[in-house]
Amino acid sequence: MKILTPHFGTKVLPLEPDSTAPDGSYVRLLLRLDRGSMAHFELPPGETSAAVVHETVEEIWYFLSGWGEMWRKQGAAEDVVQVEAGVCITIPLGTRFQFRAFGPVPLTAVAVTMPPWPGKDEATVVSGKWEPTVSHGGWS
Repeated sequence: MKILTPHFGTKVLPLEPDSTAPDGSYVRLLLRLDRGSMAHFELPPGETSAAVVHETVEEIWYFLSGWGEMWRKQGAAEDVVQVEAGVCITIPLGTRFQFRAFGPVPLTAVAVTMPPWPGKDEATVVSGKWEPTVSHGGWS
């Protein structure tokens, strides 16, 4: 019987973003496994993301610094929540969402994506609650 050695991932948060997310926030890719992936998102102070909806993934976000608001809408259900360090939110499959940063520091969060982020065509820019102030990107 052959014993398989697991692959243990370890990564330090990169100093520079890997790319710009479809919503316009800066993305630092972290680690991934077969059933999920994790990334760090940063939105500069005073900025508003583009609104997006995902095709196949859902996410859990945990905010690390800054403060702002997150808008989520799915069907008739809609809310705006205050976000800051320590707040955790879900973005179920098919939810339109958009966020904005207030105050003097960036709004930052780590997010777990389930299943792992499949590629650049996953997120579609949609109409949102607020006018975006950033250019939307297209990470892979």
